Amino acid sequence: MNRLAAMDAFVRVVDTGSFTGAARQLRVGQPAISKIIAQLEDRVGVKLLLRSTQGLTPTEAGETFYEHAKRSVEEADEAEVKARGAAAALSGRLRIGGAVTFSRLHVVPRLRKFMAMHPALDLEVFLDDRDVDLVEAGIDIALRMGDQQDSSLTARKIGSSPRVVVGAPSYLEEAGIPVTPADLVAHQSVIYDRRGGGIVWTFTQGTAESAVTLKGRVRLTAAEGVREAVISGIGLAVASEWMFSPEIASGRVARVLADWSLPKIDLWAVFPSGRNVSTKARAFASFIEQELGSKFADDEKEAGDEVVATG
Repeated sequence: MNRLAAMDAFVRVVDTGSFTGAARQLRVGQPAISKIIAQLEDRVGVKLLLRSTQGLTPTEAGETFYEHAKRSVEEADEAEVKARGAAAALSGRLRIGGAVTFSRLHVVPRLRKFMAMHPALDLEVFLDDRDVDLVEAGIDIALRMGDQQDSSLTARKIGSSPRVVVGAPSYLEEAGIPVTPADLVAHQSVIYDRRGGGIVWTFTQGTAESAVTLKGRVRLTAAEGVREAVISGIGLAVASEWMFSPEIASGRVARVLADWSLPKIDLWAVFPSGRNVSTKARAFASFIEQELGSKFADDEKEAGDEVVATG
């Protein structure tokens, strides 16, 4: 029995939840996969999978074996890619994570181009505004905004996006246009109640600073909600420019206080801890960085440098 091939088969069984799914990916018959798993369980001396009417799930020992087997298969794939050279085609599967709104506006529309560049590569995109555990979710690369709280993660800074104050023309016509940051106190604000948002902001203009605490009757925990609230005229919002870039361009929402600056927000490509960053993940990070171009240009450091993310 080829140990690496058996590990690959086991990983695919767990990922797909069935012998049939793994057989389809490996282009072999289901009985062959069943035989490989049985031989693998005999070799390690423990049960790795639980079989039920609902499908296959790994045992506790199987979960541990899965993590190590997956890492071994990924490292073997990486070794082959490096041996063939940088020009070798990427293949297999790449799991990408990202926030819902950012991915919808700036990532998903660009996937077709990336797929055309790598026709043998399949993509799985997990959209979630929460910072999920990358290892547990099986994600190879995640795109995240703001300060990274987990100092154990390897992260590559893609760039930075300005924060802006935006509002719908209907709201501004009714409530008036703020001229200074202090004017925001008299306005209804739509509060983004997650990391990267909040109610306290410091505006700068040259050497002048103005600290403001926003007031608003509506708080939301997802960027999609903030967008809809602003567009519908509920109030103003302090938000990353990426969140409203299509509407700013079309005039559906307007920037105010454009002569004042707010702290920028960083965009990171984040990779799971405890494993080597795959060539596929690096390629996707470079692709997104190049595609976004000046939209997320970083004035403080060169993009592409990898660091340990700190909060």
